[in-house]
Amino acid sequence: MLTGHPSGPPEFSDVIVVGAGVVGAACAYYASRSGLHVTVIDRGPVAGGTTGAGEGNLLVSDKEPGPELELALLSTELWRDLATQLPSCIEYERKGGLVVASTEGGMNALRDFAAEQRRAGVEAVEVPHDRLADLEPYLAPGLAGGFHYPQDAQVQPALAAAHLLRAADGKGPGRLTLRLGEEVTAVLTGANGEVRGVRTRAGEARAPYVVNATGTWGGQLAALAGVELPVLPRRGFVLVTEPLPRVVRHKVYSADYVADVASGSAALQTSAVVEGTPAGPVLIGASRERVGFDRTLSVEVLRRLAAQATRLFPALAEVRAIRAYAGFRPYLPDHLPAIGPDPRVPGLLHACGHEGAGIGLAPATGLLIAAMLTGRDTPLSPGPFAPDRFSREASTPPL
Repeated sequence: MLTGHPSGPPEFSDVIVVGAGVVGAACAYYASRSGLHVTVIDRGPVAGGTTGAGEGNLLVSDKEPGPELELALLSTELWRDLATQLPSCIEYERKGGLVVASTEGGMNALRDFAAEQRRAGVEAVEVPHDRLADLEPYLAPGLAGGFHYPQDAQVQPALAAAHLLRAADGKGPGRLTLRLGEEVTAVLTGANGEVRGVRTRAGEARAPYVVNATGTWGGQLAALAGVELPVLPRRGFVLVTEPLPRVVRHKVYSADYVADVASGSAALQTSAVVEGTPAGPVLIGASRERVGFDRTLSVEVLRRLAAQATRLFPALAEVRAIRAYAGFRPYLPDHLPAIGPDPRVPGLLHACGHEGAGIGLAPATGLLIAAMLTGRDTPLSPGPFAPDRFSREASTPPL
């Protein structure tokens, strides 16, 4: 990959991807494999934003039938393929998910949810209360039951982004230029408003297409192009324990987590999500709150996460938490990402707003963007992800 600051005349490429997180890396990977010369620009390092603060979730278990689940199922297949092509250090693990209920009422709700998911192509297997220990020996007794989701998986997100970019430069007919440490300060347009490239403090880069893959900062990049995209940050914390033997075998979470994912509330929400990693530490999430870009450590949030995790796995009560970190999920009001061309600015495409599912949804997003750039058929309908859907809703007069 080419790195460093350019000098001399502007560099020309087929498409500029702004953002070197996992979504931007996937866009670059599939565009390059389609034969395009891709320039990736990021104001920081690879995976320096939301990707680097993610747990690496590749989930179908928390998604109700609809466009996002279709995107997740496609990404599940693509991640499986990528795991055979990228180095093993990305730590792809198809560990499966286990969603548990503490009451019979909660179990009935899980049954209804799983039945809808099965009709959409999700594998969901009911686990009665007396068989939970077969999957998770250290799980707390007294739970009403749960559902096992074999398709759920995990990846090390920062390494996955880095190796997608490396593979984008090393395979296929296209090529990649990587420009790190450069903040985009302007989107360049022509006489008719069409995209011509971008400007950074190090110089200009020219291309007829620009992909906004800036995650939580997607609204800011859109504003540079003169359009509104209502991406908001939704802060979350993760607790990391000391390295352990494999105490937690799957991604385990309570039924409350599904409701929190679907909620648009700005208030603090916490629901236990617990998983082991190949390296040994256990990761404990998940919290959600809209507090802008405030990174202040919240002892209250960490206390809640620890208490909820130890209710699921009492053995964790004796384990040390060695660190905690925060990240910002890129939230859009209808919980669907913005993927595709923006008709308000010819040549501008968006690939952001995936909230907490960006790592899982990255391959399908990249494949969609590459198909749109090259005029090929898309693997699923992009209509629900149209970036201008919010401006259309705002301009529709009331009945």
